[in-house]
Formats: sequence, structure tokens, C-alpha cells
Amino acid sequence: MAEYILEIKDLHKKYDEGTSTEVHALRGLSLTVKKGEMIAIMGPSGCGKSTLLNMIGGLDKFTSGELYINGNEINTLSDNAMSEFRAFNLGFIFQLFNLFDFLSATQNVMVPLLIQRIPKSRAQRQAELLLRELGLGGHLDHTSSQLSGGQQQRVAIARSLVTQPSILLGDEPTGDLDSSTASDIVSLFRRINLENKQTLVLVTHNQWIADHCDRTIRMSDGRVIDDGLGGKINDN
Repeated sequence: MAEYILEIKDLHKKYDEGTSTEVHALRGLSLTVKKGEMIAIMGPSGCGKSTLLNMIGGLDKFTSGELYINGNEINTLSDNAMSEFRAFNLGFIFQLFNLFDFLSATQNVMVPLLIQRIPKSRAQRQAELLLRELGLGGHLDHTSSQLSGGQQQRVAIARSLVTQPSILLGDEPTGDLDSSTASDIVSLFRRINLENKQTLVLVTHNQWIADHCDRTIRMSDGRVIDDGLGGKINDN
């Protein structure tokens, strides 16, 4: 078994490489994450946090370097193999919720399970159970247009959690939630992290969220500048 569930070595990402508008978003970034860690990534806007998440999730190609998840070298996978790997290993919470407008809350959460070829009846049960746990039991059949921004965010969170991914990637996962609901969500993240040994990588501007993580990674100008421990708060 690999010592690290996530290992990044000298990662570079350039946009519009070789042109007058070239942007060097990641500059030789290296990082390791052990299985079961819950880490926060912080830094000013434009420092490369979201770009890094996209690289980890295989949503974009990096320019050079190495990136391993569970010992799999991501840049060697074909597009189809990466899609399959992503479906069974990674969960995502985006700043934009990316919900299907024509599907209900339950159906949106079912989508990752159906991609994994889970029977529809079982997928529906799992989706409804998780939505109820997130306080959306009265909105199971509502479409996105019938939900508030905070409710849509909770649907997106449920969708990311429903497959119990090895790594959960969150880009400002509590950004549109009120403080009480955000606190509940962070407690849920910590519980699944501890109970299921799931690894969480959360991009956030919120120091309070970082204080609930095992480690806080601080970035600047496409690099890791601090890899210290976060404040360890007992959530039990």
C-alpha cells in the first residue's frame, strides 16, 4: 500500500504557454497527503488553489511534474481511464454547483451512483438518506430552480459524498451557507473523515474551517509556502 494517498512532485501548470499572455499558475508545487487526512488549502485569490484542485481531480492537464493518487500516475491515464478512475475514487464540491436543472435533488445525487452502475432503487435510497441527513428531507423532489443557493450547495455536497470517494475535493464547500449550516457541514466532513477514513482536501478562505483540519497548506504565487499543522479541534 502506498504511504501517501496523494503525492505531487514538482507540478507546473502554464496557460497559453509560449504566448505573450502566458500564465504560470503552478510553479514546481510539491505536496503529499496521507490516507485519512483532512487538509485545508489557503491563500490569496489567484494563487493557484483552484488550479491545483483541478489537477488533482484530472479535470485539466498539468504542463509538467508528477501526480499520483493511490499509487496511480494520473498523467499516464487516457481520458476514458481517467473518467472511470474519477467516478470511483474522487468526489467534488465546486464553487458553481453544477447541478442538472431538469433533475430533482434526489436525481442529482443519484447520478454518481448510476455512473457506478448501482441499481436505481438502491441509488435512490442512498441519495434520499444523505439528503435527509443534510436537512433536505422536505426538498427531495425539488429541482434546482425551486431551491435556495444554500440548499443547492447542500445537494452538491450530498452528491460528492454519496459514493464515499477515497478523496473528497472541495472548492469553498461552505461558501453559500449560513454560519449554522456551515458548522453542521464541517462537522459532517469531520465525522466522515474520522469514521470512514476518507481523505478531504478543502480549498477555503475561512480560517475557522482550516482550524478543524489536520493540516493547513498555504499557497502563494503557485507554490506551497507553508505546510504546517492546522489547529486541532476535537469535534467529538
